[in-house]
Amino acid sequence: MSLYDSHKDILDRAVKALHERTFWAQYPEHPSPKIYGEDADKLGQEKFKALMGKKYDELKQADPENWIGVEESPYLQEPLNIQYPAFSVDTLISRSEAAYHAWRKVSAEDRAGILIESLERMKKRFFEVAYATMHTTGQGYMMAFQASGPHAADRALEAIASGYEELGRFPATQYWDKPMGKFNIQLDKEWRAVPKGVSLVIGCSTFPTWNTVPGMYASLITGNPVIVKPHPGAVLPIALVIAELQAVLEEQGLPVDICQLAVDSFDNMITKELAEHSAVKLIDYTGNSAFGDYLEGIAGKAVFTEKTGVNSVILDSVDNIDKVVQNITFSVALYSGQMCTAPQNFFVPESGIKTPDGVVSFDEFAQKFADFTNGLVENPKAGPYVLGTIQNKKTLGRIDAAKEMGGKVWLESRTLENPMFKNARTATPMVMELSSAEKDKFAEELFGPIALLIKTKDTQESVALAKEMAQQHGAISCGAYTTDAETREMIADEMSLAATPVSFNLTGGIYVNQNASFSDFHVTGGNPAGNASFTNPEYVVKRFTWVGIRMPAEAKA
Repeated sequence: MSLYDSHKDILDRAVKALHERTFWAQYPEHPSPKIYGEDADKLGQEKFKALMGKKYDELKQADPENWIGVEESPYLQEPLNIQYPAFSVDTLISRSEAAYHAWRKVSAEDRAGILIESLERMKKRFFEVAYATMHTTGQGYMMAFQASGPHAADRALEAIASGYEELGRFPATQYWDKPMGKFNIQLDKEWRAVPKGVSLVIGCSTFPTWNTVPGMYASLITGNPVIVKPHPGAVLPIALVIAELQAVLEEQGLPVDICQLAVDSFDNMITKELAEHSAVKLIDYTGNSAFGDYLEGIAGKAVFTEKTGVNSVILDSVDNIDKVVQNITFSVALYSGQMCTAPQNFFVPESGIKTPDGVVSFDEFAQKFADFTNGLVENPKAGPYVLGTIQNKKTLGRIDAAKEMGGKVWLESRTLENPMFKNARTATPMVMELSSAEKDKFAEELFGPIALLIKTKDTQESVALAKEMAQQHGAISCGAYTTDAETREMIADEMSLAATPVSFNLTGGIYVNQNASFSDFHVTGGNPAGNASFTNPEYVVKRFTWVGIRMPAEAKA
């Protein structure tokens, strides 16, 4: 039985889920022993620890020209000392070009089978991937497991399903018969989906698999060989994924260089050299806007970016103010605000927030925000694990810079001791008040645990400012709280014009930060926060070209 036949049911259900947009997940998000095995967690942790201080030799890429590894654990604040096989740009490109001609000849069905098989094998390593993610990104354990394991695998499967469906949108062949009066013109027609060529996927430091696998698998399902260039500080999680894929490729008699890992170091980065190479036709990127803008400006490439944005929450009226504040403060604290979907600007009318029990004034709201944040971070069973750690030391500098903005500080940021890792690099959320007139202070992304409470004239100004931030600086998420139907429609309409999705009235266990595979489009591609979306049809169709071939045919009955 072929891998396609083995996994056809998974593929069919994934394609069905694309259309229905209801909840569906191939990979369960809870690290339950009943699902993954009684010893899966323990074995995953042991395997991760066994990799530290050694050369990572699972990749099939032959004849390394060097060994490089500069990862540091934000929990230990010590190097992992894992070394990865490194290659020159010329070697990576030449191997990828050679693999291209083998991979493009593989049918879409067989590609899908191979790629899904790699995800099924990745599933057996979710715990190992989780610990690798913890100790490269600083995410808390549960987020590291869910985001880099099941959620990433589902996003990859979504890209496979989307690509597979688009490749089958048109018939491969057709007999064409056009009546011309006394005679007919008859042609045999054929259409080929021709892959664009070498694909470069540039990873980020905070979500090294979740943000990498969509572009990686979208290019692979459409027949393009892929070079994955991870962030130097977060290599291991995606290396584990690539190792499983390369093993499947080798077993199928295909070149392992169909998907290569390309490592570098902070003092000798190869990203620009790869991106500017004439052989590279596709680029996927997650990261800061300055580098994303540079990539989008390179001629002759199809570029898919997710960049920085200024995410807003609009507060007008609520049913229960405590449930709302509990929800939004958790959103700020989650992974210390180091998420592209994390809220930053909280727009509150100077007249306060309407509730069934009366109006909550701006100051009352701000105090609740500070108190609920403190309550969360000081909870020993929640705070350290929700916050995780600070991945990049520059984020600490960003917090210090924010203190100099001049607004009223409702809550200072401070370090929080992690009971399991005494050296963990931590920072609790800082909460500051600003006025709507201080636009220059909140019109940029302040990546990290920074919440700005912005006093506006009214809800209309709140919406106008949120829309302006999205249109001019980009936004990936927006939260809104209102009990009025007309206001809700006004917010939805205005933010839609800014190509920004809105989450209304979230409380409980669902947060503005979260996006669901097969249902939510991640980034719209319609504002400066990025030009692509996980996973709409454009995300895959731009990776190949339909080419028609026709010739005269004999008349057929």
